Amino acid sequence: MGPCLVTGGGGFIGSNLVRGLLKNNCRVRVLDNFSTGFRQNLAEVASDIELIEGDIRDPPTCEAACAGMDVVFHHAAIPSVPASMKDPRASFESNVMGTFNMLMAARDKGVRRFTLAASSSAYGTSEELPKRETMAVTPASPYAADKATGELFAAMFHRAFGLETLSFRYFNVFGARQDPSNQYAGVIAAFASRMLCGSPPVIYGDGTQSRDFVHVENIVHANLLAAGAKAVHGEVVNIGCGTSIDLNRMVGVFNEALGTDFKPVYAAPRAGDVKHSLADISVAREVLGYEPRVHFPEGLRQTIDWYRWAMDTGYGGWKKR
Repeated sequence: MGPCLVTGGGGFIGSNLVRGLLKNNCRVRVLDNFSTGFRQNLAEVASDIELIEGDIRDPPTCEAACAGMDVVFHHAAIPSVPASMKDPRASFESNVMGTFNMLMAARDKGVRRFTLAASSSAYGTSEELPKRETMAVTPASPYAADKATGELFAAMFHRAFGLETLSFRYFNVFGARQDPSNQYAGVIAAFASRMLCGSPPVIYGDGTQSRDFVHVENIVHANLLAAGAKAVHGEVVNIGCGTSIDLNRMVGVFNEALGTDFKPVYAAPRAGDVKHSLADISVAREVLGYEPRVHFPEGLRQTIDWYRWAMDTGYGGWKKR
């Protein structure tokens, strides 16, 4: 693998991917405007990467970032369903126009391969499980529609221009460096933030909604496989673990891990949230040889340990209240 660009490399998934690439002796460039990411996520690897501080909504910046790159891992986005419901235009400009700008720059600068961080939210509210890539795309939020549109552009750029593209429909990613202080934080980060600080978790809805939680190390593994795959042709691929757990049970798992007995606080369901998610990962197995490396129990233990450390040290300002 030649030089690699990670857009959104200061974010949760991006910063983990940067570390995975460095461990594989890759030359890494990061493009980030730090609107949702953190500089601290890159502090310990700052001397090992090239950083371009800029915005994917600016085409010249995208071109400069893609120059000389072999593979682009596109993770820059406004990564939130609730935020997109509040401000659909901002979500569109970043997640659709930003992706289009990056695809254009990758094509024009001779990038070999382009992987897109897409989303399982593309499946919408369909009750059919597990979710398969052949199912209808029925987005229930602007964010989901934005990500599904990115998939269409990525596939088109392969058919029309020969750019090797692959879109990953990530399921519910969790792990180290996921920001628990954001009001739109992922549920595991949000639970950890409150329960480690002595407060009960908040569940939006009745708690029977279920999720296929995938540890971020599995996401890094999938991206590395994608970069080295023999050929990709614009495919859309689920990346999950193929198992699910409901949020009421999740509270119990957290209580077991922490030695606590918190009862959840229930709030009104959030607009745009889906009821259930469960990935069929057979295409990922076929196309990439992907298998989850870190399963939920071990991933949750690692994540709780990381949040304990982060809150004890004040990492990212995430101190215990």
